[in-house]
Amino acid sequence: MDKTKFIEEWWESQDEVTLITRPRRFGKTLNMSMVEQFFSTKYASRGDLFQGLAIWEKEKYQELQGTYPVISLSFANVKERNYETTVQRMNQILTEVYYDVSFTRSLFNSTFKTNPYLERAIMTGITRVSRESIFSDLNNLEVVTTTSEKYAERFGFTENEVFAALDEFGMSDQKQKIKNWYDGFTFGKQTDIYNPWSVLNYLDKRKAATYWANSSSNSLVGKLIQEGDKEIKQKLECLMQGGKIRVEIDEQIVYGELHTKRNSIWSLLLASGYLKVVQMEFMEETSRWYHTLTLTNREVRLMFGNMIRGWFAKQDSSYNDFIKALLLGDLDAMNDYMNHVSQSVYGCFDSGKGSSGSQPERFYHGFVLGMLMELEGRYQLTSNRESGFGRYDVMLEPLKPEDPAIILEFKVFQPRREKELSDTVQAALKQIEEKQYETTLLNRGIRRSRIRKYGFAFEGQRVLIGEA
Repeated sequence: MDKTKFIEEWWESQDEVTLITRPRRFGKTLNMSMVEQFFSTKYASRGDLFQGLAIWEKEKYQELQGTYPVISLSFANVKERNYETTVQRMNQILTEVYYDVSFTRSLFNSTFKTNPYLERAIMTGITRVSRESIFSDLNNLEVVTTTSEKYAERFGFTENEVFAALDEFGMSDQKQKIKNWYDGFTFGKQTDIYNPWSVLNYLDKRKAATYWANSSSNSLVGKLIQEGDKEIKQKLECLMQGGKIRVEIDEQIVYGELHTKRNSIWSLLLASGYLKVVQMEFMEETSRWYHTLTLTNREVRLMFGNMIRGWFAKQDSSYNDFIKALLLGDLDAMNDYMNHVSQSVYGCFDSGKGSSGSQPERFYHGFVLGMLMELEGRYQLTSNRESGFGRYDVMLEPLKPEDPAIILEFKVFQPRREKELSDTVQAALKQIEEKQYETTLLNRGIRRSRIRKYGFAFEGQRVLIGEA
């Protein structure tokens, strides 16, 4: 697919230093290689590489090809596990290729700001995540993010490009399927951008799968969500059910603030391609941008589903047995299996940032996400919604008339008000009744006799479940 128009657009912009952020596997390295081979004197005699492509239609660019010395560096293979070793590996690459240099903010300053020998420069990456704001000294930097208008069609495949490829491969009848799986990326106002890595793999293997999602461990994203607070897990629950969230986005992400800065997780997920922008609003009174976001496509949703199931993988048998016991109404088995699950995975939901007081909430809202995945297709799961005179914790509305409806209320043991954990259970059950949480289910025609109500009481890793 011809992406050489990027060369013309970038050159005509006359931006001295450009930083372009796009999700991984979106052709960043390929486009940089294309730019190098177009401008570099090393390829002065290789105009044939561009003949027949869009950039070669103008004589101006035929004359420009191969006329500049180009320094090209790629850190794509730097996959270290911490900041210090990452810097060491990058210094090693710089030393091997060009010269010895300390990789600090001064490098950016001397290379891109105070360098009289620099004509133009491009940097690409997934996001502006950094240990500190290393770009702050570069007042000549043009930053092009996923929400920017520039180069919107130059990374990833457009729908026309994908459909033309499907026609060429004799797969025209697969267009809607591929759209559901791999479409959905939005750059600026350009919608219907497809994931190139997954599309190419699909054309090769003729089978839909999570090719792009599986090209990374997604460990940072998984850790931030698993250790995230109640609000993060509830927003993810909404997204997993096809809903939208509205949050403030800051595209300058500092790594050390990912655990502490409000909404930083959503900024990271947007920049990484897991979320797409549905609407953008600028609030004059606060001078802030708010974005309405949703999951990008089916591949991303499956990725998150697998990630959530992975939280309970070590106790897969106990977790599945708990789900079975819940559906059967076996209270003793529910208590037994739930305590096995809690003791096994409870600590995995702790961020280690002094959050022990809210750790039970971190666990049971992660547990709710797990139920959402396991009961998909059998129940409509909702949480923290209004019904009667309050907001219930979890409601399971059956999709089949033979299944029972289930209401769950979670409470943490309060030693100042309660003597034992059974008191906490009774407080949860009392709240279900007093707030009339069953109202929504009754209004939908579900008989009162088909509604089960459970109170969950948490004290550290210990859990006690009671039934009304």
